[in-house]
Amino acid sequence: MPVLRHRLFGLRELVDDLAFRAPARLAVTVFACVIVLFAALLLTPFATADGRGASLVDALFTAVSAVCVTGLVVQDTATYWSAWGQVVILAGIKVGGFGIMTVASLLGMIVSRKIGLTQKLLTASETKTSRLGDVGSLVRVIIITATTLELSIALLLFPRFVVIENNVGTAAWHALFYGISAFNNAGFVPTVEGLTPHVGDWTLVLPLVLGVFVGALGFPVILNIQRAWPRPGQRWRGWTKKLSLHSKLTIVTSVVLLVVGALLLLVLEWSNPRTFGPLGLGDKVLASLFAGVMPRSGGFSTVDIGAMHESSWLIQDALMFVGGGSASTAGGIKVTTLAVMLLAIVAEARGDRDIEAFGRRIPRDVLRLSIAVVFTGASIVLVSCVALLQVTHLGLSQVLFEVLSAFATVGLTTGITQDLPDAGKYILALLMFVGRTGAVTVVAVLALRDRRRIVRFPEERPIIG
Repeated sequence: MPVLRHRLFGLRELVDDLAFRAPARLAVTVFACVIVLFAALLLTPFATADGRGASLVDALFTAVSAVCVTGLVVQDTATYWSAWGQVVILAGIKVGGFGIMTVASLLGMIVSRKIGLTQKLLTASETKTSRLGDVGSLVRVIIITATTLELSIALLLFPRFVVIENNVGTAAWHALFYGISAFNNAGFVPTVEGLTPHVGDWTLVLPLVLGVFVGALGFPVILNIQRAWPRPGQRWRGWTKKLSLHSKLTIVTSVVLLVVGALLLLVLEWSNPRTFGPLGLGDKVLASLFAGVMPRSGGFSTVDIGAMHESSWLIQDALMFVGGGSASTAGGIKVTTLAVMLLAIVAEARGDRDIEAFGRRIPRDVLRLSIAVVFTGASIVLVSCVALLQVTHLGLSQVLFEVLSAFATVGLTTGITQDLPDAGKYILALLMFVGRTGAVTVVAVLALRDRRRIVRFPEERPIIG
């Protein structure tokens, strides 16, 4: 027992040292180790339905897609993987949904039974909380809140699945799987025919829309709403004033993107005979709402994405690149990044010196950070498109859609994922990993760097535009 305690103490010291010296490296390492673990579980023979075992590329790709809560698949989830394999995938989604820094903090809790200062700083960076003393309890709140919301979505789906499956056990499994997959914006589908047969099923589609939208808001927003929500007997008037600027920007931008995206897709696909064309008015509205939410990082689809017009792909490309809220299960450059950029443009057009929103002034360093995130994300997408074009004979529109879906951990596809060569699958797997870990690590590294110079060069304005 003393030997075991000594080894655990040594492991704790190693984790603390790595977190202090290179926090981004620790986060990426932990996340990579989790992916390797789940890939190894999927490589076991009993993880596949035929008992022959999956290939290395298929197991690794699926593990990356699950842990990075993406939803891109090279093998059909419902038919290729066994019940055990689907459980492994669902567990990967659950773990990946907590985020890189939260997983690192959970590792620290298991080893040391408490969160040290370094882990608190890491988790504070991931969850965007400012009170370090709350981080230990915040991790537990995240787990409880996420699980509660996942089960709530599953309960909403369960009655409908009972009717569809005509089997309580199967209905419960599918409802739970979809509930966890929806809230974590994973996009994995455990049913054979997927959601295409249920394009007009409001009782099935709306809970998924709600789950994806709430999951994409991010834990800081969800917890902020919980704390600001009026208690029984309290007045509703003015409760939104308790919301933080981050929450307001995230909610408003998310709603605007949802409405604009749904309307554009409704107009573009209205008469498409292979998507919205054969549907009635109500079903078209529901399908457009669903299609407007899913590029936020949801990854589900009720119509054939590959049958959509290229103009619709382009709209979804833009929505996928933006993604969801910070510290959420969604990917992309995040909606607050877009909001800050747009607010900066408005301020510049008005001639204002300050970037303002909801009675608050946004610091200039936030704008610089937003520019860095956008440029980094665009550069990753550009390089990945070139690499994928080199190993395939596909057109740019399909490649761009697939790359953005992987980078933003969305999971939507035009139908080319399963037909990619192994080199293309490895490129997308790496892109999913970078898309899930890169934004967090880049922001963490840039945000922590604050070089103060005593001597500053003279100011001179170059010509812009």
